[in-house]
Amino acid sequence: MLFGSSEGNCTSIEDCFIINSSRPLNAMAPVGAGLWRTLRAHQVYGANTDVGKTIVSTVLCNAIQRQKQRAAFLKPVSTGPLGDADDRHMKKYGAGTLTKCLYQFDEPVSPHIAAKQKTKTVPRDDALLAAIHKTLSQWARTELDFALVETAGGVHSPGPNGNSQADLYRPLRLPIVLVADSRLGGISSSISAYESLLVRGYDVQSVLLFRDDYYQNHDYLGGFFRKKSIPLVSLPAPPVKPSQSDADSLARDEEAMFSYYRQASQEDSVAQLLEEMKIKNVERIDRLAEMSSRAQDLIWYPFTQHHGMRPKDITVIDSAHDDFFQTYGTSPVDAAASELRPTFDGSASWWTQGLGHGNPDLSLSAAYAAGRYGHVMFAGAVHEPALTLADTLLKTLDNPRFAKVFYTDNGSTGMEVALKMGLRVACDRYGWDASKEQISILGLKGSYHGDTIGVMDCSDPSVYNQKVEWYRGRGHWFDFPLVKMVDGRWKVEVPAGLRQALGSDSEFESLGTIFDLDSRANSETSQLYKEYIRQTIQDLVKKQGMKFGALILEPVILGAGGMLFCDPLFQRCLTDVVRDHPDLFTSDAVAQTSDGSWSGLPVIFDEVFTGLYRLGRPTSASFLGVDPDIAVNAKLLTGGLIPLCTTVASQEIFETFLSPEKSDALLHGHSYTAHPVGCTVAVESIKTMNAMNENGTFDQYKTKWNKGAGAFPGKTGPEVWSVWSPDLLHDLSCAESVEGVFAIGTVLSVSLKDTQGGGYTSNAAKGLQQQLSAGSHKFNVHSRVLGNVLYLMSSVTSKTESLQELERLLRTALV
Repeated sequence: MLFGSSEGNCTSIEDCFIINSSRPLNAMAPVGAGLWRTLRAHQVYGANTDVGKTIVSTVLCNAIQRQKQRAAFLKPVSTGPLGDADDRHMKKYGAGTLTKCLYQFDEPVSPHIAAKQKTKTVPRDDALLAAIHKTLSQWARTELDFALVETAGGVHSPGPNGNSQADLYRPLRLPIVLVADSRLGGISSSISAYESLLVRGYDVQSVLLFRDDYYQNHDYLGGFFRKKSIPLVSLPAPPVKPSQSDADSLARDEEAMFSYYRQASQEDSVAQLLEEMKIKNVERIDRLAEMSSRAQDLIWYPFTQHHGMRPKDITVIDSAHDDFFQTYGTSPVDAAASELRPTFDGSASWWTQGLGHGNPDLSLSAAYAAGRYGHVMFAGAVHEPALTLADTLLKTLDNPRFAKVFYTDNGSTGMEVALKMGLRVACDRYGWDASKEQISILGLKGSYHGDTIGVMDCSDPSVYNQKVEWYRGRGHWFDFPLVKMVDGRWKVEVPAGLRQALGSDSEFESLGTIFDLDSRANSETSQLYKEYIRQTIQDLVKKQGMKFGALILEPVILGAGGMLFCDPLFQRCLTDVVRDHPDLFTSDAVAQTSDGSWSGLPVIFDEVFTGLYRLGRPTSASFLGVDPDIAVNAKLLTGGLIPLCTTVASQEIFETFLSPEKSDALLHGHSYTAHPVGCTVAVESIKTMNAMNENGTFDQYKTKWNKGAGAFPGKTGPEVWSVWSPDLLHDLSCAESVEGVFAIGTVLSVSLKDTQGGGYTSNAAKGLQQQLSAGSHKFNVHSRVLGNVLYLMSSVTSKTESLQELERLLRTALV
């Protein structure tokens, strides 16, 4: 039988209510991490089972009570008969400690085994966390001073749903009291438990264990933890349980335990430890309180105008887990509220988050590689992570042109490499000398490929580069039709200045039909696009004498330029024209005789933002039906954990750099090229996302969109879908203040009307950003704006409940 208690102590059947197995558990809001100024709350973990967690907890609570303070003890999950329950032991020996049990399974086995027999009544992990946080919050509003939340078994003992407790309780991130193991083998298990908690981002603040003069684990571990600046307290061993169960034996045992707790709770080391725990709680809050002011004094922020900036404008992040930051901010109306609040990471931390903050699988992969390699130099060498990643990436991208993987550290430098590759092969084929003549690129208006000087010149003049002294803007950038939903209808809007050349705006019945390029390829619109592109390039080359060395595109969405959703047909036509008409770029016969992988110009796809499932597919190139000659991936490459970038190219492009001369090589690199930690994490990230794509994780979203908003009518190709609901797009697109919206994959973009014309310097989206920042009682939202555009981005692992709450906030603000 499973008992649950929402109030009081789960110490008898009468004190508990039986959870109704026919009632579905409601979805819970994300919980904030636990940090209160009025309540010092800690979580008790054991290095193993049967190490005396409850005895240690009882000693600490007795000591608190002796200091004329009030203590509380919370057992989230307990198994076994009620008479042996840990909370009942605390109630008996805890000197007045308030006790509570949330879920009690009567089977004396691990919670996941007990729960397996009661599958209809197993508490969800988020429900369990919410109940813990609610209980602690209620205690913080009383006169309680100190609380312990005790786990079951060891650090990795499973919770009711089979998840390791170290992961289950991680969102709370309470400071840890680790009960070490004083038995044979306890040194190893205690250090292992500590490292397991450390790699998950816990703060182990204190260690306690029983003294044993034979094994002397307390002596060895004391030295170990002293080096970590973590205090260790050794307690006298508790009385041995009587072998007999008669009344006299039980009475003597009871008296012995009372005597033990009286003596142990009065030890000076215990009192000193509790004082240190108190000081650490205050110091942690004080550090958080002053961080924004110190940051303003010391830090120069990226993409930020500091003029008029105040400390309150800076978000203080204590930790992050899943899709949420834990941000500091006291409640003006509730002095006992938690100092930390869950804040949805609405920009996916500048588009990097794919598998959630604090992902334990990625963290362990990073720790393994750090321990195995640290970093090793890469030129002329190879290590397994780099080789495995290259192989995994090439298979995932599934582009028959690709053969070689070049490693860099971020998207901007990866694009620098791509640019060097593209310009070199074009100059080599066409016989150009870049030292004597200007070689330019073709692209789209609003493109952005990074802040390094070379790729900065690959973008048209904008707020990002116009005041950079070395900027020259070496290229031509096409204006293009935009995809958006307006008043409930999908539209392809043609810029006013191009309507004579490209035709009028078009409406489509679904987003899927916009991407049905096989059907659209023979349309009149396609012919207009191609003729406009061909004629423009011809005039630039023949009449203005321009030379072009590469076509560079951000497939589908131009991110930093303002979340510009380009008509995929236009990008397809641009690529086709460049490849099908090499005669546009030179009259030299050599241009017509290549039997290699590229024609006209090398095609470079910047998939730093849009690649690797950001838009719902392994590559954004697949939406266009184009295999580029060079592609760059970063952002989601490592799931949001560590910087890494790859530039992938064809064999023919690679061979252009082959020569007896060292100076003909691709002389580009970084000290941390292909660092093993990044490569190992990237392999784990890609494999995880590929598995999600194959095992049906995204089917719930595909089903919603295939009912009309995203289907390919009559087609069987890959779906176009989003984690954001079609109904939300329809409602927002009809809002009076909204100019247009779109969603694809994990991306949602809302363009707001601006009488001043919009653009990056617009403030039209600030009001919406502020409303999301205020949030609801469940959580608030950290978001970024690009002028009059506010965008939101989820991870591929985002929970449906969180997305639904975000959609509610958007509707409240706009509809």
